[in-house]
Amino acid sequence: MTPAQTQPEVRIDPAEPTRARLLGNWTLSCAMDVGKQLQRIPEGAQTLDASGIGRIDSAGVLALLRHANRRNIPLENLLFRQDHQALVSSIEDVVDDRPKKKRDLGFLAALGRLGYQVQDNGREIMALVSFTGENLTKLLRIIHEPKRLRITSTVHHMEQVGLDALPLVALLSYLVGAVIAFLGSTILRDFGAEIYVVELVSIAFLREFGVLLTAIVLAGRTASAFTAQIGAMKSREEVDAIRTLGLDPIDLLVIPRLIALLVTLPMLTFVAMMAGLAGGITVGAFDLGIPPQQYIARLHDTIQLKHMLVGLVKAPVFAMVIGLIGCLEGLQVEGTAQSVGERTTSSVVQCISLVIILDAFAALWFMQVGW
Repeated sequence: MTPAQTQPEVRIDPAEPTRARLLGNWTLSCAMDVGKQLQRIPEGAQTLDASGIGRIDSAGVLALLRHANRRNIPLENLLFRQDHQALVSSIEDVVDDRPKKKRDLGFLAALGRLGYQVQDNGREIMALVSFTGENLTKLLRIIHEPKRLRITSTVHHMEQVGLDALPLVALLSYLVGAVIAFLGSTILRDFGAEIYVVELVSIAFLREFGVLLTAIVLAGRTASAFTAQIGAMKSREEVDAIRTLGLDPIDLLVIPRLIALLVTLPMLTFVAMMAGLAGGITVGAFDLGIPPQQYIARLHDTIQLKHMLVGLVKAPVFAMVIGLIGCLEGLQVEGTAQSVGERTTSSVVQCISLVIILDAFAALWFMQVGW
């Protein structure tokens, strides 16, 4: 080989413009020349014939592989000599293991990250809407085909979602009811109107706090459990096995959980309402000098049934939100333990946020219609 032939060189045969022949030595000592020669390769060249290369090292192989990646050239279109194949195979495994760039903290970078987040949230919303439609369709199908309903699974989830959560919901609601009564009495005592604590606690719990506290507790407790359970099945390819057996994962995994939430969340909401009222009665009896009989009589005379109905009518909506988001995030797990953790966190955040947003809109709507 002459000295001129030791330099990296790219030749394009006019009769075969899609094939670039590589000659010379493609080593680290010729790195600058290697870069210049790669830039000379036309866009239409889809085959890199490296069989004419004399000497090549890891730097040369890495440059060729990255050039092929940038130009979307398939790896099978890179033709190396047989004695170079071992080196090429070892470099292919680490071709993308470059250190990540440092995060850009500038305004344009922040604006770009905001745009990506908006786009990602838009995709999540569309996925949730689509998933909601699919589940409503299959819930209606169960009416015509009752044998599709998994009774045992549904009862099992009702126990997990409702019965196991009952002590926590009742305790938290009781304590919050007592706190609201304490805070209300602190202000009303200055006006000699401690008796109005009855209306304050009752309306707050029957309309808002009963259903909202229950939904938030289940969003943190149940939605995360649904995501983790289905996500673990997805990572172990059990969901794929269900499809292989000809079964529908929605019927098997999602519908029983949805029905369990739709049944138990209104019941837990009623328990939370009663526990909150009990907290108010306790504070009235021990701190405000209002006997329980007088408290209950005042409650009977001043509170209308519509306040309880306003709270209860929101429970099925919140149940659908918690169940759908928890199951959807579980089905979106990508198969790694990290993905399970990320989706579980995402499901809890989405459920709590959406429950509070829907509750705020519902409060405004009921106010406008006079309820």
